[in-house]
Amino acid sequence: MDPVSTIEGRAIPFGAKNVDTDVIIPAEWLKTITREGLGQGAFQTVRAEPGNVFDDPEYAGAPILIAGDNFGCGSSREHAAWALLDLGITCVIAPSFSDIFASNAFKNGVLTVALPQDQIDRLLVVALSDEITIDLEHQTVTSPFQDRFTFEIDPFRKQCLLQGLDEVGLTLARDKAITTYETRQAAQMPWLAKGTEIAA
Repeated sequence: MDPVSTIEGRAIPFGAKNVDTDVIIPAEWLKTITREGLGQGAFQTVRAEPGNVFDDPEYAGAPILIAGDNFGCGSSREHAAWALLDLGITCVIAPSFSDIFASNAFKNGVLTVALPQDQIDRLLVVALSDEITIDLEHQTVTSPFQDRFTFEIDPFRKQCLLQGLDEVGLTLARDKAITTYETRQAAQMPWLAKGTEIAA
């Protein structure tokens, strides 16, 4: 997982409320066993509409998505976070998120930033013409117009994102302690290391 520190760039001014995971990535795309290519199916139903913001060249490569309340509701598919990443989005800003989506996003390196609706409304206006900056270390969202909004984030999640540590990375970071424990256990209880014999 890539570390997340400062995210800067254009933001897609989506703004829709109650966007469920089936809208983020339709069920027909869930057959894949890899994460690559899911961006093609991201927001498929929205992108079928002429003039949608996702296919607007103005926002090509935008790393930020601004959405409405209750983003990521619906099923618990982890593919939703994968699709966002494959689309190039590393941060979603919304008034609130589904708990399961927020957890999946965090585990895959997508920062979710919850801000009050009036601040979301302001950022939707800024996004029409200018870049937005998210500073995870200082927990701020700023614009070139002196807007400065602060957000809350769980300290553990913050440090994991800053260091680029997913669940595997967290385990590997404890390699020395795990090796020490296993060595001590093997010495104290050698019968566990030998395995279990099955009687004929």
